[in-house]
Amino acid sequence: MLVHRREASVLPSPADLQLLFAQLNARHFSGIVGGYRIVYNTRMTSVAGRISYRPPLIELSTPLLSLHPHHLEATLLHEMVHAWLHQTGLPSGHGAAFKQKMSEVGLPSIYHQLPVAGRRSRRRYLLCCPRCKMELLRRRRPGFRVSCARCSPRRFSARVEMIVQELSS
Repeated sequence: MLVHRREASVLPSPADLQLLFAQLNARHFSGIVGGYRIVYNTRMTSVAGRISYRPPLIELSTPLLSLHPHHLEATLLHEMVHAWLHQTGLPSGHGAAFKQKMSEVGLPSIYHQLPVAGRRSRRRYLLCCPRCKMELLRRRRPGFRVSCARCSPRRFSARVEMIVQELSS
C-alpha cells in the first residue's frame, strides 16, 4: 500500500519573520505594536501561535505551520491583534474587541482550521481541598505540593494541601 505524506515546507527565517511583523504592524496597526521577538516552537502541536507580554514574545508552531505555511501570516496577525489590544489597554482575550479588530484586519475567524493530532493522554487529575471541598480538574499532575488558593491565598499551607486523585480514563 502506498501512503502519500505531505512534505513539510521551509518556513521563513527569524529575520524574515521580524520583517513580516514590521510590515503587518505598519499595514494594520499604524506601526504602534511594540517590538516582539518572533520564534518557532517545535512543541506546539494543537495551537498555531501564542503570545506572552513579559517578555514580549510570539511563538509559532513549527509542526502545524511547516505543513501549512499559507497560514503563517494569518497566525502572526492573530497574535498581533492580541498585542495591539494589550498595548491599547483593552481586554486581550478572544472577546468582542478582539473579534472587532480581527474583522478590521481581514481575518474571518478567531480559530485556525489546521488539522491537529489528538491528545496522547486522556489522564486527568482531580485536586480537592480538604477544608472547603473545592475541586479542580487538571490534565497534569502537580509537580509539587499545592494548597487551596481560596483557603490559603498568599502561600502554601499544609493544613489545606490539595488531595490529588488520578481519574480513570
